[in-house]
Amino acid sequence: MSDRDRGLAPVVGKGLEALIVLLYVASLVATLHGGVLPEYRTAAAAEVSDRTLATAADRIEASVPRRASAVDVTRSVTLPDTIDRATYRVRAVDGVLVLDHPDPTLSGRVPLALPERVVAVEGAWESDDRAVVRVRGTGGRVRVTLS
Repeated sequence: MSDRDRGLAPVVGKGLEALIVLLYVASLVATLHGGVLPEYRTAAAAEVSDRTLATAADRIEASVPRRASAVDVTRSVTLPDTIDRATYRVRAVDGVLVLDHPDPTLSGRVPLALPERVVAVEGAWESDDRAVVRVRGTGGRVRVTLS
């Protein structure tokens, strides 16, 4: 072994160490982005979707007074702008609150528990717009509007 070869050995050794560390980090990143993180993100998005729908239904139900001869209530409802980086829509259909999301696994439905005097629940909210619930009525007839 010559003196020239001996001077090259530490450089080659450090280069191999750096290559091994780089390969380890690359395989770790590929594993996380390929399997663990997307599953976690999907589970988190499903939870946000469920909570959004439940919270919206609760706000609508709480806006209808128990007993009143005349009703005129307007309340703001806070919705997340996006779920899993996509906008969505919340709409009322036949006494059911429906969350429509581009990903069908994140869509959902929940029945509204409203008094019998509520004759109609109609309208829709877009997630990236202001959400308001309006309750109007007199006597035994109350109408709920999502706008």
